[in-house]
Amino acid sequence: MLNKIFEHKVKILITIVVVLCLGLVRAFENQLFYDPFLDYFESDFKNLPIPEFDVLKLFFGLFFRYLLNTILSLILIYNLFRVPGILKFTTFIYVFFLVMLFVMFFIILNYFPESNWLLFYVRRFIIQPILVLLFIPAFYYQGQNLKK
Repeated sequence: MLNKIFEHKVKILITIVVVLCLGLVRAFENQLFYDPFLDYFESDFKNLPIPEFDVLKLFFGLFFRYLLNTILSLILIYNLFRVPGILKFTTFIYVFFLVMLFVMFFIILNYFPESNWLLFYVRRFIIQPILVLLFIPAFYYQGQNLKK
């Protein structure tokens, strides 16, 4: 067991660094990104109107955060599996979700301002690296099934 750990020490180190970077993105979200919804969703938002925001700054703030989380997630996935096909597929899925989530987010903001919960969950998928939490076990399981 200990020999396997030493054998994969670089892989483990890269994984730890990437996970720490994902944590730092979360820890410094107020300083790094323009997002008036951070405070809004931390309060009792069910009865509050949507806060004022600059559309362009909000778009680029969310886009930058999504991009940063995506790059770190792709590094993590490639580091764990080292399969170029998985990396290509995951990149395609991230781009697809980028378009889909951003379109949904701005449609909800403009046409359904009373749908606070829907906006909350769509925004959550944009700002958090949730997809990587789904991909890692799925690719691991797929790899285990291919070995059988």
